[in-house]
This record gives sequence, C-alpha cells and structure tokens, in this order.
Amino acid sequence: MAHVVVLGAGLGGAIMAYELKDQLRPEDKVTVVTKDPKYHFVPSNPWIAVGWRDREDITVDLAPTMAKKGIEFIPVAAEKLVPEENRIALVDGQSVAYDYLVIATGPELAFDEVPGLGPEGHTQSICHIDHAEAAKAVFEKLVANPGPVIIGAAQGASCFGPAYEFLFILETALRRAKVRDRVPMTFVTPEPYVGHLGLDGVGDTKGLLESQMREKHIKWMTNTRIKRVEEGHMIVEEVGEDGVAKPEKDLPFAFSMMLPAFRGIKPVSGIEGLSNPRGFTIVDKHQQNPKYPNVFAVGVCVAIPPMGPTPVPCGVPKTGFMIESMVTATAHNIGNIVRGKEPDSVGTWNAVCLADFGDGGIAFVAQPQIPPRNVNWSSSGKWVHLAKAGFEKYFIRKLRKGQSEPFYESLALKVLGIDKLKATTKG
Repeated sequence: MAHVVVLGAGLGGAIMAYELKDQLRPEDKVTVVTKDPKYHFVPSNPWIAVGWRDREDITVDLAPTMAKKGIEFIPVAAEKLVPEENRIALVDGQSVAYDYLVIATGPELAFDEVPGLGPEGHTQSICHIDHAEAAKAVFEKLVANPGPVIIGAAQGASCFGPAYEFLFILETALRRAKVRDRVPMTFVTPEPYVGHLGLDGVGDTKGLLESQMREKHIKWMTNTRIKRVEEGHMIVEEVGEDGVAKPEKDLPFAFSMMLPAFRGIKPVSGIEGLSNPRGFTIVDKHQQNPKYPNVFAVGVCVAIPPMGPTPVPCGVPKTGFMIESMVTATAHNIGNIVRGKEPDSVGTWNAVCLADFGDGGIAFVAQPQIPPRNVNWSSSGKWVHLAKAGFEKYFIRKLRKGQSEPFYESLALKVLGIDKLKATTKG
C-alpha cells in the first residue's frame, strides 16, 4: 500500500485528490491536509466584491465529499515539511507521514513587500473570499460617496487576469449604481503594455483591452511600480524601457484593489533543493522534484521562470487549464510509480480563459501557454460573461459531487468548441 498526501485543497489540491483516487490502486490511501475545510471558487471573488455573489454560492464543504470518495481529510494547517523524514508537521502537533507528497498549497500573498498594500493596509484584495467580502463593504461606501478608483497589480505580480476582470466588473457595477460619472478610474500595472498578462499577450489581448479601456474612459499606467500606499494616496513611479525611473506620482483614491506578488508558503519554503528563493517548489517536466523524487507539486506553488526581462518585474500566471494539466500528469505519474513503472505524463500547460467584464468579456486560448504557440487566439463579447457564469455553476456542481472530470478541458469542449486541447502528453 502507498500513502499519498496532498497538501492544500484549492483548485489544484481538490481535483488532485479526486484524480489520484481514479489513478491509484484500490489498496492505496489518499489524505488531504489543508488549513481551510471549505473550498471557495476563487474566480468568482470579483463578483463577491460587488455583491453579485454570496459566500454560499461559491463554497464547497470538502469533508463530506472527500469522505464519499474514501479520502482522509485533515483540516489543519501545516507547520513545516520535513522531506528527509517523509512527513509534514502540523500546527496542532500532529505529524503526517507519506510515501508520496503532492504540494498544492497555492501562494502566500506578499502584501508586505509594498508598504501600505493589502487589506491590513489601505488597498483591497480579491485573492481570498474573506478579502472579497471586506472589499464589498468598501465598495458600498464608494457608491454612497463616489471618488477616484485605482485598480491593478503590484510589481512582481504574476496573476493579472483578475485585476482586469475586477476593473471592468467594478465599472459595470458603478454604472448600474448611477455613480460612474463621479468615479475617475485608473489601471496601474507593472506589465510593459496593457494585455501582456505575464504571457507577452495572447492573440490581440493588447488591442482588445486597450479598446475596452478607451471605450469606458479608463486611464492606464504601465511599467509602473508602487512605492508605498497611504490612506487615500498611492505613490507610484513609471519606469522607462532603459530601466530609469521617472519622477514619483501621487495618485489619490477613494477605493483601490491591487493584486500583490506571490511567493511560496512558509512550511515549504527555505528547503534546499525543494524550493527556489521565492519559496516556489522546483519540479521537472513530470511535476517531480529532482532532489526529493517522491515529492510532486502542482498549481501556483510551482516555480516557473518569468517570460523575460521587463522594466518592472512581472511573473508568469498559472491559469486553470495549466493547473489542471499539472494535476492530470501528476496523477498518472504517481499511478505509474506505485505500479513499478516510470513517470511518463507531461502537462501540456495550455491556457483556456474566460475573463468576465460584467456585461461582456474576453476569452483567450494559448496552446501552449508560454510562447511560441501553436494556437494564439482571443475574442470578446457578451457571450463571455454568460459562459463564465455557466461554467462557475458547472464547476462547483462537479466539485461537490467529487467528480474528477477535467473541468477546463470540458470548458474548451462545451463552451469554446475546441476539441484538440488535452491535459497531458507522453514524454
């Protein structure tokens, strides 16, 4: 019998556990260790922040679902991974031993890297449902007392799609509240151009997003880093292509939502050979750590180098389909290993994304996610908003049933009509 432990139960961890049950032998055991007993559908957080969804709409109670699948579920946070001893120390004093470990922890949010950034400072966040609910309270104050808005991402950020989504969702919500005319809006980003997304663009994301911003009277600042945030003021500086910073600007705001840079969580950081200097887990093409071959990693916690140098640092996002491909490859590879075979599945790292803009949106497909690509497509329209709302319901329903169907592959087939995007290849 092999004991496989999944550390984390977000998008990657939850479906990782389900797919492992399908790939392992009947006698093998799967355990999930996570700090949060409930899963929240993070892509819906922008809707939470403007009151279009409630917590119950996007929440899955994992314990009963895991129990039905025969998965042991431990809702206790990790204290420290000890890979030399094949165990995880938990904050309550427990120690969980494993034969194989899959790290699926997601990121730590590095708000502290910019003074005054984040919910403990002066800006809002949609990275967690708790943050989104706090942002909703501030949004309601904005509607009652309109003023300038700043939306965007801090230097080093790697997840730009939700910033664009929230920008346009907020713009739509303000129009519906009849106060948009009293709310100047500015998008601030470290990206070298609008629509870069940490991916050097996908299709015509630059043109589509710039057009949307012009149409909706939203100003933007690129190649910009945040120096500090004070109450009602954001101090920023734009950086030229030569790397030289321009004079600081003081941007006033009544409401601001800024995405932070990410780093690996402390329990798996600082381990030589396992994590890089940012705390992300190092893996090979089979999602396997080179130093500790019984340790795998999937999702946002995986170390991926940036696309290339930019005047202000930008990371590479780990999108839903990309994470799903990591999960499927890992499940197949661990299934092979416990049967005495070699790992042979490689995630394709394709990207399929629906970015909702409140009453429209942009969809894009990148195959593979990192260029050069075989498919480099983007489109826009009201259908994207409807498709994302439908996919949200589909995804949560499947997760509540404990089904391991490749969700984003299904999105490609059912919503976009794409039948050639697969999660894994052999290699």
